Amino acid sequence: MKRNRKRILLIATGGTIASCYTEEGLVPKIAAEDLLRYVEGHQEYCDVEVTQPFGLDSTNIYAKHWLKLTGLIQERYAEYDGFVICHGTDTMAFTAAALSYLIQNSPKPIVITGSQKPINLPVTDARTNLQDSLRFASDHRAHGVNIVFGGNVIAGTRAKKERSKSYNAFSSINFPNVAALYDGRIVFYIDDKDRLAKPLTFYHRLNENILLLKLVPGMDGTVLGRLFPYYDAVIIEAFGVGGLPAYGKVSFYSEIRRWTDAGKIVMMATQVTHEGSDMEVYQVGKVIKEDFHLMEAYDMTLEATVTKVMWALGQCEDAKQFRSLFYETINHDVLLQEEMDSPDKKCQEEI
Repeated sequence: MKRNRKRILLIATGGTIASCYTEEGLVPKIAAEDLLRYVEGHQEYCDVEVTQPFGLDSTNIYAKHWLKLTGLIQERYAEYDGFVICHGTDTMAFTAAALSYLIQNSPKPIVITGSQKPINLPVTDARTNLQDSLRFASDHRAHGVNIVFGGNVIAGTRAKKERSKSYNAFSSINFPNVAALYDGRIVFYIDDKDRLAKPLTFYHRLNENILLLKLVPGMDGTVLGRLFPYYDAVIIEAFGVGGLPAYGKVSFYSEIRRWTDAGKIVMMATQVTHEGSDMEVYQVGKVIKEDFHLMEAYDMTLEATVTKVMWALGQCEDAKQFRSLFYETINHDVLLQEEMDSPDKKCQEEI
């Protein structure tokens, strides 16, 4: 007997899961409605309808597509109990983070999945990932934006693709998995749906004038001067726990002053995947942070940092309000926040 079946909207966007081999390499060609032909048994717990707003290799997906997905989900939100987005793996973590900021406090699940092999191959991870995603999206405990991949459920702001070919491509960075799927069963490690306190909110603005700059040994501050006219914010991937070099013809110190005096955002992050930044540890970080009250990403992923800067700048232009928005925890994205940036507590309360 089929009872309590959930209504799920499957949103196909292309990616490896929907690709076919051509002379020029893999290209997304499998239609949205055909993806379901490869998955059996989901009819016992959900009814699925499909739509395809675009069909792209995820290398070609960026902010305008995130906004399109947000608009689509908002338009269809009342009709369905959950949403599953099939997506390419290469920029999946960016999309999951972006949707976490654009669609906040959703009591309904918004699941993003894909695969390392096309769904029409005899041996592939695609069928399992899609089946798991439909099952998770049909569970009454599921909510918010998550990636379901390789048997793991990862908060949308904590996912990172760490393997380019293996089926266990994604890891949760500096945060535990939300849940895991075993033989059709879901084991929740974080079951916090009952603690949703804020209302569902959709956002429709992003500022794309953001640059992620990776330091290499020998780079000096000249690069920031050249970038100054073109960007409203720069995220600097520093070495270790964070700091800026003191060598070169043009000092980073003087260029940081130029950016901050102009009201532009300078965000410090780290090239190290795990454990996050802490600019207070070494003189190369502590002095410049204190002199300019620089912001840092702490334990956030780079994908979450980039998309959160886009989102926060899209909502405001004031630097103090930006700081308040950025350090508000959204979908588990940052743990080290107010206590690490206490001078802004008064600002947060005022806003």
